[in-house]
Amino acid sequence: MKNITLSADESLIEAARRRAAAEGTTLEALFRRWLAEYVGRGRQAEAAMAVIQELRETIDTGGRRFTRDKMNER
Repeated sequence: MKNITLSADESLIEAARRRAAAEGTTLEALFRRWLAEYVGRGRQAEAAMAVIQELRETIDTGGRRFTRDKMNER
């Protein structure tokens, strides 16, 4: 595991430490979780765009364009 150094206002860090402690965790654990989620969101976005591209290549609308209202009609 690689160490990094972050800088922030001292009062903000102390408040974050207190909140983390109240939640039974540490700033380090929270940061690791945030970092994993941050990277995961990028991967989810890439996967979603790949699905959209695949759909664009397989669905033929005959050149028709649909409004949001038309697509939501039941």
